[in-house]
Amino acid sequence: MNEPVTVRIVYPKTEGRIVLRTDQDWEKDIDPVAISDDGNCTEFLHRSAKPYFYFRPMLVRGEVRLLSLGQYIAIMNSKTTRQVYPHFFPDPENRVVDRLDVTSSKGVTHQVRVFTPPGYIENTLKRYPVVYMQDGQNLFFPHEAFAGEHWRIEETLTILNTMNIIRKSIVVGIYPADRLNEYTSPGYEDYGRFIVDDLKTRIDGDHRTLTGPEDTAVMGSSLGGVVSFYMAWNYPHIFGKAACMSSTFSFKDDLLQRVLSEEKKPIKLYLDSGWPEDNYEVTRSMNDVLLRRGFQSGQDLLYFAFPHALHNERYWAMRSHIPFQFFFGKGSTY
Repeated sequence: MNEPVTVRIVYPKTEGRIVLRTDQDWEKDIDPVAISDDGNCTEFLHRSAKPYFYFRPMLVRGEVRLLSLGQYIAIMNSKTTRQVYPHFFPDPENRVVDRLDVTSSKGVTHQVRVFTPPGYIENTLKRYPVVYMQDGQNLFFPHEAFAGEHWRIEETLTILNTMNIIRKSIVVGIYPADRLNEYTSPGYEDYGRFIVDDLKTRIDGDHRTLTGPEDTAVMGSSLGGVVSFYMAWNYPHIFGKAACMSSTFSFKDDLLQRVLSEEKKPIKLYLDSGWPEDNYEVTRSMNDVLLRRGFQSGQDLLYFAFPHALHNERYWAMRSHIPFQFFFGKGSTY
């Protein structure tokens, strides 16, 4: 028999009470062993003979019983405490907001869309990591995307959240104002300042975000991968993670040289490309340089080359789940 696991349910104090249902007996309520003074945290103890067990919180209001939405939650017995932020009511149909205008201190306006994960509106005690993604026009809707192919970010995150394999995240899609200039040197210097000083400040002010570098990532493809790498390398105290897919390193930047000549940054990097072409050679070169500078494969650096993958949104969409899992794979907070 394994050691008992503490399941901590965090949900705003409300009428009714929280109980637990588990795969030991789906018809039986498990009552809490402790409730916090403010009523926002309910703790349960559960012991299972298996190396894992499934459960769902239930909200009980008189005769009304509401199981938490989403799939059954799997708990592995390798850790003794798990913290869960459930929600019990349906979300709005569309979790991608209408385009917002954000103007930089230099007077350049960018449109952005913000994706919020399931339960964001209901469970107001939860804060979230944030991923700032380039080429926002290609992320969410086919009618906006190049050649009608988009990254299917909402669909991908819905699947990953259903699998309960990643920490739920906010995604900010940024529409470029002048893509070639903003995503390459020296234009990406002003663009980076816009993200740091103007956009991130607004997102952190308007949303329940986790603001530290360990919870803030940038992601992009092609030139968008270049500027994402630049932002993490230049602002490691802001962006602790960067995903750079099919990146055109060395086209109009000095990032390879900077990696060779500057101290190692405390960041986590994901690199990939297709093969042949698709910036395979420069991406592999960047990976090799990072390894020489002390990055550890599988720890703070992950690199893949995908045979016959092409340089377009369809292929980036197919593998975008990998950096999300690398950056925000499920730890002790659910």
